[in-house]
Amino acid sequence: MKIRLSVYTKLVAFILIWAVSACSLDIENVNGPTDQQVVNSRDGLITLSVGMRQVYSTLALESIILTPGTTARELRGITTFTNIMEIDQGGSSLPNFNGNILSVWQRPLRVMAMAEDIITNAPSVLSSDPTMLSGVTAHAQLMKAMCLGSLAQSFTYGISQTSTTGSAPFQTRDELLDLAISLLKEASETIATTPPSTEFTTRVTGTEFDLSNTIQAYLARYSLMAGNYADAIDAANAVSQTVASRFIFTNLAPNPLYNQVQIAKNYAARENFGLPAALTEAGDQRISFYFTTDETSFQDDAIVGLKGFATAIDQPIPAYIPDEMKLIIAESIVRSSGNLNEAVEQINAVRTQTSGDPFGIHAGLSAYTGPVTADDLLTEIYKQRSSELYLSGLRLEDSRRFDRPAPPDDVVPVPITFERSRNYYPFPLQERQNNLNTPEDPAL
Repeated sequence: MKIRLSVYTKLVAFILIWAVSACSLDIENVNGPTDQQVVNSRDGLITLSVGMRQVYSTLALESIILTPGTTARELRGITTFTNIMEIDQGGSSLPNFNGNILSVWQRPLRVMAMAEDIITNAPSVLSSDPTMLSGVTAHAQLMKAMCLGSLAQSFTYGISQTSTTGSAPFQTRDELLDLAISLLKEASETIATTPPSTEFTTRVTGTEFDLSNTIQAYLARYSLMAGNYADAIDAANAVSQTVASRFIFTNLAPNPLYNQVQIAKNYAARENFGLPAALTEAGDQRISFYFTTDETSFQDDAIVGLKGFATAIDQPIPAYIPDEMKLIIAESIVRSSGNLNEAVEQINAVRTQTSGDPFGIHAGLSAYTGPVTADDLLTEIYKQRSSELYLSGLRLEDSRRFDRPAPPDDVVPVPITFERSRNYYPFPLQERQNNLNTPEDPAL
């Protein structure tokens, strides 16, 4: 993909391209600094760092959560917009010119381009300020890793380095995950060796976004996806269970869940997390945390009002949910043939929790009483992940990893009895037209 925006576009893209999906957004601001002036100045790199995370939280995060969330049945498209209807229906005929697919592909790459500019230029520009350098660099490495991970969760191949020529090579999703893990390890080592300055925290992350814990949380997440179970456990254990790391929103940079569900009303929540009855449990307090009781019907689907992290235009959204770490540990133990009773302890720490979660997510269930076998525990872990991590952008990846029923390849729309309507997305038509390296689309 050909990515390089003017610095004006980079820093205010969350306002200018809110509903735009086209790539040709090289908007020039004749009164503003050039790209080179920004990336070659201390204040410019700090400002770009802030803008990078804003573009991620308001644009990329919207696509990362809503489109795969619809494919994985967490949400129901309730609009007449063709692109959302096509995502909801899924199947082998999903067109590659679908605007939602373009956004899932393009928006993370926009953020990656910003992160790459920072990673490339920070060492020279901030050479005399090592505590700012460590923070700015690790923050950019984290953001790039998050984008690589999101591409790996939606596509069979992706781009690991953006290009100004439109001819970027593709890597497999496993290679994308490996690179994301490498970046996160580098980021962790950087801030451990040289802790970021107070000025970095004040000007770039603020007090709501915790850089160190977020790095470890995503390292645990991607290590699990890559099958590096010992590393996943180590990283998960390094994450504080009492710290809340959040993406912050304002009236000008609105919460994308609130904007798309409550205001635009393009999506609605499916009841009981969109799970089949066998994977839901009476008395689960997370149901009342995430949903209202005003159940209605839409084309034979039961939909409910969405609460959780979608109740106000400026409501923060978690960068990760702490209990994900317990479930990562449990899954890693099971998949690495570890002590299954230790996995049950981690599962019960999620099931029986009634207080202490920094976001107020508590299942309030009784302890697990099912069979203590690998297959049964994996089903229970998938069930707990689906409820605890609802609308965190992880369900589609989870559905494949836990080998939930794959959709049929010859039925459109895919029946709701299947827990996902696609396995991976086709590559956007725009990418295929501009990049001869684009691989063949997956069949489903």
